[in-house]
Amino acid sequence: MLRAEQFIRAFPGRRLAELEPDDISGYLARKGQISTLQAWQFRQTIDAIQNLYSIVNAEWAAPPDWDFWRDSARTLEAQHATTAREVAPVTPEDYAGRIGDTRFAPLIHKHLEVFVRLASGIRTRGMSIRTEKTYLGWVCRFLQHFDGRAPDDLGAREVANFLEHLVVNRNVAASTQNQALNALVFLYDKVLEQPLGDLGAFRRSRRPKRLPVVLSRNEVNRLLAELGGMQWLIASLLYGTGMRLMEALRLRVQDLEFDRGLIVVRRGKGDKDRIVPLPESLADPLARHLKEVRALHQRDLDAGFGEALLPDALARKYPGAPREWRWQFVFPSGRLSRDPRSESTRRHHLHETAVQKAVVAAARRAGIAKKASCHTLRHSFATHLLESGYDIRTVQELLGHSDVRTTQIYTHVLNRGGLAVRSPLDTG
Repeated sequence: MLRAEQFIRAFPGRRLAELEPDDISGYLARKGQISTLQAWQFRQTIDAIQNLYSIVNAEWAAPPDWDFWRDSARTLEAQHATTAREVAPVTPEDYAGRIGDTRFAPLIHKHLEVFVRLASGIRTRGMSIRTEKTYLGWVCRFLQHFDGRAPDDLGAREVANFLEHLVVNRNVAASTQNQALNALVFLYDKVLEQPLGDLGAFRRSRRPKRLPVVLSRNEVNRLLAELGGMQWLIASLLYGTGMRLMEALRLRVQDLEFDRGLIVVRRGKGDKDRIVPLPESLADPLARHLKEVRALHQRDLDAGFGEALLPDALARKYPGAPREWRWQFVFPSGRLSRDPRSESTRRHHLHETAVQKAVVAAARRAGIAKKASCHTLRHSFATHLLESGYDIRTVQELLGHSDVRTTQIYTHVLNRGGLAVRSPLDTG
């Protein structure tokens, strides 16, 4: 009741039925500028307003995008891959927070110099923040397994022992064991400059051959039909371009080149840039969407905000750039976030979990009996291009794969299989 009363009082002398969707969006945008507002309070506000209008039965041609505002309740946390990549950890608590397990803080404190050198080595080589988090975590688990001993006192024998322990006692997947191996090889080779050499024989996790889940064109259409607003636009872009979810969410306004019909994907996996096609059918929806985003940005500027997080410390070189329109995220959150480190208040992109949950729920509503996710749309993009006769090298470039063998897996999930074999039952 309190949230509903606050909304009504915000429009004195006006009846609820007279308000337009823009009035509601403007109100929620103002609420979103209060960075101290908790996520549950923001969601309560949205639910209260939506409940009010379910009673009023207002007739709108295009109602507010309730899902977008509700998705915006969760802002990017300090250790999120987008925000954390711009700030290096300093204290043991920073490192433990980066890993996501505060129990490692005493261990990191004991070997802080090693972790400082490890993080520095990862960053100077342009490796991703997710790789940094993963490698830091595995080094912590490795040292903890040997009672916190210094890595200089350990070597190839202990590494092999730890890797075998992961398989025998933890029953980890092959990819998990390989992650641990890569992290420890990097530590000893690049940081400590004590190459491990031959690790000898140790038990490896078997790597099962798994085919990616791919939707048919009909299933993709059914899934997209269950989405609306910004969620539909993002999911359509994932299928229409083959981008990864985080690549889409990190798009800036300047990355959309409507005249040339392309999208520039910057700092993708492996810190590589690439170009993907801007689907013609999405040009108009994207243009309309950007008009709404620009109005949101103007509200921020009028209120004294309007900053976006810039990559590579560009904000120090160009202090006015964070407020420029071209640097704003294409898919911004409906809420502002206050950076606990710099105290700056910025508008980040939408949290990825909102889109992930929406796509899974849409697949369920569409009656798709497959484990569909955002990445499934990327798999479907690649498979459908190969079905249409596009060259595998072209598909490899669009997906951003370093090795064509990664792309070749999609030849095994085409309509007639990798060998184009026709069942004898169909040949008579």
